[in-house]
This record gives sequence, C-alpha cells and structure tokens, in this order.
Amino acid sequence: MVVIAVVALIVLGPERLPKVARTMGVLFGRLQRYVSDVKADINREMELEELRKFKDQFQSAAESVEQTIHGEIANADSEVRQIGAAVADASALPKSQAATDTASVSQTLAESGVDAAGKTA
Repeated sequence: MVVIAVVALIVLGPERLPKVARTMGVLFGRLQRYVSDVKADINREMELEELRKFKDQFQSAAESVEQTIHGEIANADSEVRQIGAAVADASALPKSQAATDTASVSQTLAESGVDAAGKTA
C-alpha cells in the first residue's frame, strides 16, 4: 500500500492527490452501498421465494383437508340416506312384520355386543 501511495504521489503530484483520494473515497462508498443494496435485494427475493413455497404447501394442505372433509360429509350423507330409506321401508311394512324386523335387529345388535344407543358393550 505504501508503494502505491508513493507512486500516486509522484504521478499525481501533491496538489491533486487529496482531490483524487477524496473522489476515490466517494466512489468506493458508492460501490459499497451498491453492493449492499444488491445483497439486500437478493435476500428479499430469496425470502419471497421461501414465502411462496410456504404458501403453496399451505394451500395444498388446505385442499387436502377440504377434500377429506367433503369425502367424510358424502359418506355421512349416504349413510343418513340409507337409514332414511330403511326407516321409510320399515314404516311401509305391516305393523306385525315391522315389530318382527325390529326384534330381529335388536337381537342381532345384542348378539354383536351393541346396545340400543349404538354403543359397544
């Protein structure tokens, strides 16, 4: 560094050396600010990309949960419709046959260990 300073003093002369040094300092400061701005922009872009990836993952998880819920609702709906159809069929039977069918279902449930409320004994 000392050699560069001595050569600059000889080439530029003592009158112009302070002005050139000041100009070089200003240019070096601008260069540092530019480099730091570029680094900040790159970091922001990387963070933005990470946020996009997180958003995509979150959306896919939400869609998966939504599909699961819709499937469960569809299953429950079909079961309710089947029960409704069974009740409608049972109400259309003569009372003696409906009583026999009810007794048969109760006996089957009792044998399988399920009480009248639908809980396993």
